[in-house]
Amino acid sequence: MTDTHSPVPRPTARSQVRRGGEQVVLTGAAVSTAFGRGVQPLLEAAVAGRPGFRPVRRFDVTGRRVAVAATTDEAPRLGDELDRVIGDACDEAGLRREERADCPLYLAVHGDPDLPRASEADGGRLGVDAFAAAVARRGGLSESVRAYTSACVAASTAVADAAAAIARGRAARIVVAAGYLVEQDQFALFDAGRALAVDGRVRPFSAHRSGLLLGDGVGAVVVESASAANRRGASVLARLAGWGRTGDAYHVCKPRPDGVGLARAIGDAMQRASVGTEEIGYVNAHGSGTLQSDAAEAAALHLALGDRALTVPVSSTKSVHGQALEAGAMIELIVTLHALRAGRLPVNAGFLGPDEECRLNLVLEQSAATPGEYALSVNAAFGGANTALLVGAP
Repeated sequence: MTDTHSPVPRPTARSQVRRGGEQVVLTGAAVSTAFGRGVQPLLEAAVAGRPGFRPVRRFDVTGRRVAVAATTDEAPRLGDELDRVIGDACDEAGLRREERADCPLYLAVHGDPDLPRASEADGGRLGVDAFAAAVARRGGLSESVRAYTSACVAASTAVADAAAAIARGRAARIVVAAGYLVEQDQFALFDAGRALAVDGRVRPFSAHRSGLLLGDGVGAVVVESASAANRRGASVLARLAGWGRTGDAYHVCKPRPDGVGLARAIGDAMQRASVGTEEIGYVNAHGSGTLQSDAAEAAALHLALGDRALTVPVSSTKSVHGQALEAGAMIELIVTLHALRAGRLPVNAGFLGPDEECRLNLVLEQSAATPGEYALSVNAAFGGANTALLVGAP
């Protein structure tokens, strides 16, 4: 199918209307991954290109084609980990008890972790909405809760929704959280579908890449209007300058090869921020490590960024922390904003050699280079869903 329209929206006088009048900022962030709790262990692993993949001990993988993931040796409970990162993010944002009580929760998860093995009698009281409400209650947040289950763009969609609501003055601040812990059902599904990398490494945009690997990821951010943050004297981690979402409806699991939908999401994020391609200093790509997805994403970056796609630094931190499904975009947003703050570029680990279909300026070794004022975090999901989040220095 030929698309004759430009994939990248051009800045117009309507940009401010579409974005809303309020500037959106991030005032708190917390994360837990295979590298432990806290941003610093994750960031250090990302900028060193040090993967966290190890043999799975959490459940039996006997008979599986692949037996590794980016997990801890523990068997943490998702609810406990979400409680911890939400509390830590709110603490970093300096939110008092009464301020938290007014905060809605947008939660991205695969579902209620207790539901698959619940009895018929218990199943009626379980489910993703009930799970999200319980998380909000324990965190001292408001009863206004949304649950997102849209695979690899669940967290980024939640962040975009929160940003849109705040930009238009519908909320002062929203807590967005996401969580996925590697478990046997999804692991078996991806293994049976031959989607997992048989050599035990994720190699985004590389020749001889063979697939993805799953990883633990739980994170939370406080999304807030700049005026609300200023009134209470809060420190700002980064600006959420723009966001974009599109749907291809191309195929149930294959990406659209020309990348038009993803390019439009990137262009929309840049338009909302009134930012040009020359101002993008780093792209944290979706980079799943699969043949079709990586090639389609490279095509999208070329459509969205033009010649700049050959020079802007690009990496996929999934090569280090793995694919955290519904929480993946949250982990990558947090890595991106802290890389921007630190002026350190995450490495695209696992690279074996160039692929002609993935002509990008990949970050292949540790570098002192600064990512500049703006960085993109890009994600895509089955069914043709695409998102782009643009963060800027405070």
